[in-house]
Amino acid sequence: MDNRKYNIYFHTHTISGIIICALLYVIFFAGSFSFFKEEISAWQKNNSYVKSRKTLTRDFDKVIDSLGQKTNLKGRDFDFFIQRNDVGAYVSMTASADTTLKKKPKPKPEGEPKKRRGRGRGGDDDSMYFNYDFSKQKSGDYSEAYDMGEFLYRLHFLAQLNAVPIRLGAPFGYLLAGVVSFIFLFALVTGLMLHWNKIVSNFFTFRPWSKWKTLWTDLHTAIGVIGFPFQLVFAVTGVVLIANVFLVGPYTKYLYKGDSAAIYQDLEYSDTTKYVYSYQPLQKTFQVNEFVEKIEDKWSHSRITGVTIKNYGDANMHVIVAAKPRANKSFSGTGKLVYRVRDNKILTEVSPVKSSSYVDKIKSTIYHLHFGDFGGKPLRIIFFVLGVMGCLVIISGILIWLVARDKNNVPKHKRVFNFWTANIFMASCLSMLPVTALTMLSLLFIDKPDQSAIYHIYFYSWLVLSLYFIARRSIRTTNHQTLILSAIFCLLLPLADGFKRNNWLWTTFNEGKFDILFIDLLFLILSILSVVVLFKMKQHEKLKVAEK
Repeated sequence: MDNRKYNIYFHTHTISGIIICALLYVIFFAGSFSFFKEEISAWQKNNSYVKSRKTLTRDFDKVIDSLGQKTNLKGRDFDFFIQRNDVGAYVSMTASADTTLKKKPKPKPEGEPKKRRGRGRGGDDDSMYFNYDFSKQKSGDYSEAYDMGEFLYRLHFLAQLNAVPIRLGAPFGYLLAGVVSFIFLFALVTGLMLHWNKIVSNFFTFRPWSKWKTLWTDLHTAIGVIGFPFQLVFAVTGVVLIANVFLVGPYTKYLYKGDSAAIYQDLEYSDTTKYVYSYQPLQKTFQVNEFVEKIEDKWSHSRITGVTIKNYGDANMHVIVAAKPRANKSFSGTGKLVYRVRDNKILTEVSPVKSSSYVDKIKSTIYHLHFGDFGGKPLRIIFFVLGVMGCLVIISGILIWLVARDKNNVPKHKRVFNFWTANIFMASCLSMLPVTALTMLSLLFIDKPDQSAIYHIYFYSWLVLSLYFIARRSIRTTNHQTLILSAIFCLLLPLADGFKRNNWLWTTFNEGKFDILFIDLLFLILSILSVVVLFKMKQHEKLKVAEK
């Protein structure tokens, strides 16, 4: 490779990597833990989804009946969005389509902000949106049902930054995550081209006892090559999933004449079919549970993802059931059944395992590759390890960048800027593991922790710890002390779970609470690894001192 091309690849790779490294680390770190979103949720709530699923009966009728005790349900639409753990659901109830029953909106005091429901869903005073736990038969709003699994999942696409009042066609957090994913593609491709000529020799070269720059360079190259396919897949799928608003925008404007509903209908993201309200009562009783159970038996190799009821109690009442095939039966597919209640007629039936459209194949491929949900827990563990390796690539890249520029021929003001840049990045990034463990540990001792509690503990402790390490002005101290804190907090997590809730490793194993057991084991292993890495770093430093 000639020098011109090498310099282009080198500088493009370096600049693109440095610009996004801190945010990319957050995305990779939170995304790695998001593979175990359901396990983390089960651990925090002390409610094993693995155990609950064996005896669980989802009682849709009970939810509807309980709502009927508070308000007239005639003419309302219900949506049950079944969560991936199959134990909980997001439930939406609209205002009645019957104009004779609609309540007039209550006047609000001047200056009072509009009430928001759930994840930003608005509505009048007659609609509802809440979370329902079928295993505990308990409901709560989105904030009350919020947990660390949801927090880390949303952090991995920077959803918390949507509160920033900047909107350029999409919420700020989503926009920023999409931009980071797109720039990450440049960093990956230019990094591959940079090492292309010596990719084999560099991959098999690792000198752990050499000087720090050599060690970090070898680590960066070796782990980067191993994780390249994984990181490329995540960069591409991340751009599609997060930045789809920008990808769809031009097609909406020029091909669909601005009709966004039509394009999302064709992309199978929504169904805009209208079901007219007849103002005639339904002349029969209908049990949602019984109907859904029949569909589950019929589509035994799939899981129900949603149940929608249109025009409840009306003669034109319809029930729509959506399903997805289990990954071991079909990699793509979407099941849909539309049922008219008054005459027991199935208007539409699409099996989730027998057929799938081109659009569905593309969507399913992107979704499965990004979430790693097609190979069970072993695959998710592999994805977790590869995600952590991505974090190591980012950290080693920052250190290589700093060491390469910490030379006497570089002007002092530039060296100071480079150090403070790396110091801030390292303090912010390496604080995430101890802060995550500390937050989960704290939640054990809070009665009914909600979204606000998680936000306050996580972000304030992250800020304090980051500022502390930044003020220390020593990357070596940051490395060592974050490892010590990680080892302590990660070890305390399973111990506190045992003392506080009697969830000792052997107890959860014997009771079949394998999701809770997994999280305790995960943090125990992370604690041990932190001690091992700290010991190896100390050993490396002693060897360097002895050589001098």
